[in-house]
Amino acid sequence: MTVSVLFVCHGNICRSPLAEFVFKDMVEKEGLSGKIYVESAGTSGYHIGDPVDRRSAEVMRRHGISCAGKKSRQLEFKDFDEFDYIIAMDNENMENIRYLRPNPGCTVRLLMDYAGGGIVDDPYFTLDFDKAYDDISKGCRGLLETIKKDLS
Repeated sequence: MTVSVLFVCHGNICRSPLAEFVFKDMVEKEGLSGKIYVESAGTSGYHIGDPVDRRSAEVMRRHGISCAGKKSRQLEFKDFDEFDYIIAMDNENMENIRYLRPNPGCTVRLLMDYAGGGIVDDPYFTLDFDKAYDDISKGCRGLLETIKKDLS
């Protein structure tokens, strides 16, 4: 059994790539790389093909995580069929996801639902990439614990 997870933010250059690579790192350290597949996307098409924002990449680098080669992509209709979990960073992106597919066949939730609630503020505007990393790490840890239960 393989579980697939898609993290979603607005442009797929700051928060969702952070979540993708933080989660991949956690999955690898848990020895679950063959059981959990992870990607990220954006609800907008503004940054399609762009690399990860240099500030997000720097925060990951400081934590020993590489996002080399990641290019932004937009959320597509097929993602709702191909992923078990679609995880949004904030309410605006959750609304965009639900607008695109009002009745998804997969689990659609906010990342911070797995860490006590709330949203991951967009560091593109707040400039607080360390807080985004910390929030994302907490949410990813909670999501991973949930998925580990599904796998057992």
